[in-house]
Amino acid sequence: MRKAILLLSALLMTAVVQAQTARQEIRENIFRSGSNYYAYPGPTPCALTTAPEGYEPYYLSHYGRHGSRHLIENSDYDRAYKPLLRADSLGKLTALGRNVLERVATLRSDAEKRHGELTLLGAEQHQQIGRRMIERFPEIFEGKTRIDAKSTVVIRCILSMENALQAMLRVNPYLDIRHDASEHDMWYMNFHDRELDKLKMPSDVEKAYDDFCKRHQHNERLMRSLFTDDNYWQHEVNTQELTYHLFKLASNVQSTELRHTITLHDIFTEDELYDCWLQTNAWWYIHYGPCPLNGGVSPYSQRNLLRVIIQEADSCLQLPHPGATLRFGHEVCVMPLACLLELDDFGREVEDFEQLADAWQCYKIFPMGCNVQLVFYRATNGQGDILMKALLNENEVRLPLTPVSGPYYKWSDFRAYFSAKLDQYEQKHTSTQPSTKQRKRK
Repeated sequence: MRKAILLLSALLMTAVVQAQTARQEIRENIFRSGSNYYAYPGPTPCALTTAPEGYEPYYLSHYGRHGSRHLIENSDYDRAYKPLLRADSLGKLTALGRNVLERVATLRSDAEKRHGELTLLGAEQHQQIGRRMIERFPEIFEGKTRIDAKSTVVIRCILSMENALQAMLRVNPYLDIRHDASEHDMWYMNFHDRELDKLKMPSDVEKAYDDFCKRHQHNERLMRSLFTDDNYWQHEVNTQELTYHLFKLASNVQSTELRHTITLHDIFTEDELYDCWLQTNAWWYIHYGPCPLNGGVSPYSQRNLLRVIIQEADSCLQLPHPGATLRFGHEVCVMPLACLLELDDFGREVEDFEQLADAWQCYKIFPMGCNVQLVFYRATNGQGDILMKALLNENEVRLPLTPVSGPYYKWSDFRAYFSAKLDQYEQKHTSTQPSTKQRKRK
């Protein structure tokens, strides 16, 4: 009996620890609460797993998000700035409220006419990522290696690509680089599937999400800290919208040079920040993750990208020194790609949003500068299977396959598994989804 009680206690303690995981991680690093505004943390310091004996890396395939940026639209700043400015004109702000208005005004001025543009930190992130590619896999990038780089047509992505390439050239000036950004490639580089979008948030899922958000929206303390008059903020302010946009600004400060002098995290309590993150995490899970409530269809928005990755790898792997294929785009591609690939636990299906936080954390997938890298290995004696491993944000991750050793898998197994997965989806949705070939001709 005593052993049974001790075992039960241990299990309960384990459950408690696991239930606190996301909260603890955000407590340890408050910037993680920013979700897709989390500035790229870089890889963990642990060393990469040594390749199986007799194998060396010889090709790298990559898709990455642009680096840190300013918020995309003027309204991202105005929806916090204007309500505070109006309240100030009416004498309704507390001393803290006036101070917050000043900070918001500074952030707004800093981003003027730079909405959505790459920041200095964003450029540095891609310089570092590009340099680490060569440092970690020197065999791939030695000599006159061919680098085929593509970006979406958005300037922050183009500049991210150029910063990475320039950093790589400084390490190896002999690289043969070809880089491009064209609408010609947007059918897979940044594909928006309108038909699939309609499936993401049916009425029952929307209700479940709204109910979840209402349980985690606690704005009264923040409003009372900003406004002098309860009647005013209760009737004249959209409190949820103001809270959301202050949280959004607080999250993105870390991507700008103002991070050295300004914060907005201090106006929130730890619980408020966590609740804001919970709502954001669930939103991303529904719209781009494997949410079972909508059939888990969202990751298939990147089926074109995965097809191209497989096809281009098959082609490049025939070459004696294939080099690397680099692609630069957006988090709305990286997140569903990571989920489609079932990297680590990011393909996990969770029906109860209240249980989601400790099963699936968006900040681990798509910080600014996030990336998926597939690294390919060949036997130095020319015999044996082609092996590969996957990196998410430069960290080794598991695939839903049987490994040869550690994080290393057979390329043939990867290609067969994911080709079949894509085929199954497309066969099921042929009535509503045009084929890849049809889209490519448009």
